[in-house]
Formats: sequence, structure tokens, C-alpha cells
Amino acid sequence: MESIGVVVNPIAGMGGRVGLKGTDGKLEEARRRGAEPRAPDRAREALRSLHRRAPDLTVYTAAGVMGERAARDAGYEPTVVYDPATVCEDDAADPARPGDPADAETTAADTRRAVRALLEHDVELILFVGGDGTAVDVATVLEDADATDGLSTESRDTGIPMLGVPAGVKIYSSVFGVTPADAGRIAAEFDRVEAREVNDIDEDAYREGEVRTELRAIVPVPVAPDLQSSKQVSSGSVDSLATGFAREVEPGRTYVFGPGSTVGAIEAELGIDPSPLGVDVWRADSDTESDGTDSGRGSDGREGTVLARDAAEADLLDVITEPVTIVVSPIGGQGFLFGRGNHQISPPVIRQADDIAVVAADEKLDGIDSLHVDTDDEDLDDHLRGWQQVRTGRFTTRMLPVT
Repeated sequence: MESIGVVVNPIAGMGGRVGLKGTDGKLEEARRRGAEPRAPDRAREALRSLHRRAPDLTVYTAAGVMGERAARDAGYEPTVVYDPATVCEDDAADPARPGDPADAETTAADTRRAVRALLEHDVELILFVGGDGTAVDVATVLEDADATDGLSTESRDTGIPMLGVPAGVKIYSSVFGVTPADAGRIAAEFDRVEAREVNDIDEDAYREGEVRTELRAIVPVPVAPDLQSSKQVSSGSVDSLATGFAREVEPGRTYVFGPGSTVGAIEAELGIDPSPLGVDVWRADSDTESDGTDSGRGSDGREGTVLARDAAEADLLDVITEPVTIVVSPIGGQGFLFGRGNHQISPPVIRQADDIAVVAADEKLDGIDSLHVDTDDEDLDDHLRGWQQVRTGRFTTRMLPVT
């Protein structure tokens, strides 16, 4: 490969740590809550990984935060083919945005325009940084280009492939590398592509605790074993797992419950009304403690107090007190413990925990050979790697490596 196109969605993932479960239509609210961009750093990480392996690539990208900065920081001298501070003459609905092009506000329309500009330079791969929404924008342009070129759906593996650097809150598509560094490595070393799904969800429904996924495209994607996540799949029954976990809660311990139906079943067993796609905090009452305010009694009789529900990172840091157990279930089919859909459980939160409990029914682990972490903190990721016990039932466990 001699040339690559790079496009960054600079606001991707900003809603995660502040509890918004996405940024679509929520950018100002995310900023009001103190959210900071994470996509630019992840773009730099991916491009540095790419540069170590392919320093002589010709890189085409968009100006400023949409790719130029990250490419230069990684060691490339990119060619800028799109400036988000200018407006396409044929799009009168989008007003011109004055100011420094490096700091211009960007939209989904900018992503699509940038990809169209990249295609005019015959790039051999589109490397994008974002989440599922960004993947949809890139795929839409590529599919339109394929249709113009007369390619059928079945033959699109001959079209220009796309590869995602994970930066969004939601990653339900199978077009992303496991980590930014992995995406850079795949981009440098791949020798084949496969047809993969681009999925997206309704963020408003997601915030209400309901997952509505929709297949939006099938696109060619560079592949490498163990460096990409497969698509989301459903889990099986977790009743016995929830019962066993609830019976073993420790008096006086604080529990941070991650999102998902598996963890939600444990909360329900403890008498907690879970926020299925949010993060909740509950403290098991000590033997001498009994606080009836906002408390629950589980089926095993254990009482406790809900300290926070659907919490953002700041809420978690405000209410958790040691000892702390973080309870998470890997994303089905992908195996992520941290870094997908639970950004509220940030590195500062994880560092306060003395115990991480991983739970998953056997059916959910089918096809998963290893678990993954992607916290934006490499030192913490290294600390979390190794062998992890996963509770699969009332009395059963499995050991899986965390990579």
C-alpha cells in the first residue's frame, strides 16, 4: 500500500465519561458536563503505530482536528484535501464557518465531504477515527462511490476498504481494530479484506435503556486475527449466575455495576432497579447498618443502599468509598471489559477498586478466546492484562486471558 486516507471525528466519544452514552445531538450537553475530546489522542496513537511500520506512506487527510494535526504529530507530512472551515459551493444549506480551520466545528457532513475528497486522490484505504455513527458516514460515501462505479453488493470487496480506530461510546460494528494501536498495525500490514457489517443504534432509545441496532452497510475491511472485534451477539440465561453472586456480596463493600443485562440481573437479584445501559453504585449494608432510604432487599435478604444510578464519571468518583468492587460483563462477541459502552468507569474509577468481578454466562463466551481492555491509559491496561476469572454460573468459573 502506498497511500492512505485519514479522517477524524473530533467529538467522537465525548459523551461517554459524562454519562450521555453517545454524543449524537448531545455535544453541548457533553461540554456543559465537562467532557473533553478523546478522538484526537486515539488518532495520534493509531497513526504512530502506522508510522512505525510504514513511515513512507502518502497520507491524505482533512485540515486541523480532522486528521492533519494527528498525522503531523505521528511523523507524517500529510496532504490536506479538505478544510472543514470552508463550505462546498453546492451545499447552500450549510453556512460558512469563519475562523481558524484547525479549530472549526465539524459535523457528520464534514466527515462525508472529507471522505469524498479522499476518494478523488485514489487512496487505498480509509482509516477513520470515531464510533458507529462515523462508520455509517464513511460507509455511505464508499457505497455511493461503489454504486457509481457499478459495483454490486457482492463484489464490494474489490472496492476501497475502510478501517475504524475506536473512539466512540458505541462500537456495535465489526469494522474497528481492538485498540488504536492495533488499527495502525492492521493498516500497515494487512494483505486481505473481508466483508464486515456496519451497525448503528438509536441513541435516544439507548439512553432509555433499550438497544435498537440496525444494519446500515456491508463494507470491505482489512482483517487480522485477534486485532479486530467481531459483531455484537446476545447472551444466554444468567439467572444462576445472578443468584450466586448476590449470595456472596460482602457487607460494607461498595459495588460499581456496569451496563448490560447480565450485570442488571445481579442488580435485580439484590433488589436494585438497574439502569440497563448505565452505571449504578450500591453499597451492601454492614451487619450493624440498616438504612431504609433508597435501599433494596434482594431475594437472599441482603440489604444495601443505592448511592448513584446511571452515574457519570464525576458521580462515581464522588460516591464510591473503599472497599470497591467493579462488576462488568464483556461485550458479547467482542470481549471488551473496559473501553466499550462503559467509559464512565474511567481509569481514576478503576484505580480506586481493589476487586474487579467479571461475569458472563457460558453462552456469552462462545467464540471469545480472550478479553480486552482499552481505557486510554496504557499503564492501567498493562496492569489489567493477564488471566482473569470469569463467573459463569452459581458455582462455576472460567479463566480467560486479558489482552
